[in-house]
Amino acid sequence: MAHTDASREALDPPRGSPPSRGTAAPDRWTGDVPEMTGDFRRDWARASAHLRAGADLPAGPAAGRAGRQAVHESCRTTRMRFMAAHAERVYDELTDGRRAHPRLDAVAYAAAELFPGLTPTREQIARDRRVMQGEKDGWELDQGILFWGLLSAPDAGRHLMRAMLRPTPQATGMAAEFARSGKAEFGTVTLERRGGVGHVTVRNERFLNAEDDAVVGDLEAAVDLALLDDGVEVGVLRGATMSHPRYAGRRVFNSGINLTHLYQGRISFLDFLLRRELGYINKIVRGLDRPEEPRAQFPPRHEKPWIGAVDTFAIGGGTQITLVLDWVVATKDAYFSLPAMREGIVPGAAAFRLHRMIGSRPARQAIFGDRRIDADGPEGQLLCDQVVADSEMDATVEAAAARLRGPAAVVNRRMMRVVEEPLDLFREYMASYALEQSRLLYSRELIGNLERMWIGRSRRSA
Repeated sequence: MAHTDASREALDPPRGSPPSRGTAAPDRWTGDVPEMTGDFRRDWARASAHLRAGADLPAGPAAGRAGRQAVHESCRTTRMRFMAAHAERVYDELTDGRRAHPRLDAVAYAAAELFPGLTPTREQIARDRRVMQGEKDGWELDQGILFWGLLSAPDAGRHLMRAMLRPTPQATGMAAEFARSGKAEFGTVTLERRGGVGHVTVRNERFLNAEDDAVVGDLEAAVDLALLDDGVEVGVLRGATMSHPRYAGRRVFNSGINLTHLYQGRISFLDFLLRRELGYINKIVRGLDRPEEPRAQFPPRHEKPWIGAVDTFAIGGGTQITLVLDWVVATKDAYFSLPAMREGIVPGAAAFRLHRMIGSRPARQAIFGDRRIDADGPEGQLLCDQVVADSEMDATVEAAAARLRGPAAVVNRRMMRVVEEPLDLFREYMASYALEQSRLLYSRELIGNLERMWIGRSRRSA
């Protein structure tokens, strides 16, 4: 991402300014977190000096775990103070005065280039991706701070969320061929248009349709393409038939986050946890934003009703998806659950949405107590619109799709969203989510839970 000479000059330390109280020179570490003054150039000079000094300290065993942790905490407090004071200006610098609409990854790595030390470089993240979750350096915590700051800032946060509602290049590149053929393959996801209905089917059979970085990317492209295509009036999300021995021949909706990949360090904070919520799930909620539309056009017009066909179970992220769908049909034996807190993380935006579906107390029981919710039980009927036998699922989904076709359905879902999910309320939730989820991703609790789960699986396999 290009930056003007003027923007780079604005980030240079003020010439002739003496070190301010609380500012550490690169070769001297005091541990004192610099105070912010409100002056962008001066504050970045202070923050940058502190971050450079922290980075220059010994990082090996001689430094000691407690010593390294104290340096990290001091630097992260500095990052938070700087972002709290200057997030809008930082975002302007990263987006050419908001004329550009970069996605999450482009924003993060542009920040690493323009504000060295504020957030990790692409190389630092790449090194962490090569090791197990418990062995990482934890650079993604600093990405969490960056996006906490940007999403907390009203104008920057709205602009970023709108950028994430734009269709992916992969989807736009496939639009013409899909319009002709009505079929598209995305690795772990397929999209097929049948009679005005876009059927999005997840086919991650090896992991019982669990989600990982690849599945999230494939789902976003498929959702984009369904929303872009004029021949699709309603979207249907469903899981494919499994080949797994335990569920062979049965469809499975979604088994949540891929815990094997999480244990192996292959789940990305940026490309999975944030992209999932601000990408395909938010596109199901709000539709697409198109670059050719007027800047003031919000909410975007490219939205459609969505139906969920829940077979067998919707665990974790699967339950989270159902909360944004306009109509949910489940089989009588299906169930829902949210085990994220037991695993040691936040269940996406479930805390934002679940309580309005089933009530505050049952929502707490689901999140805090990992309570299983059966589709044909009292709370299950609040999560599902119809509960049917396996043999009735196809016909029931087809009838629901026929009912949700037409402009009136789109307008009514939009009017409900105005009340249920205001953009700024969701933005504020996502700001907190970015910070808290990045912290939990490296917590001792999560690492311990993953190790116990992995050891338990190994023993059962033996």
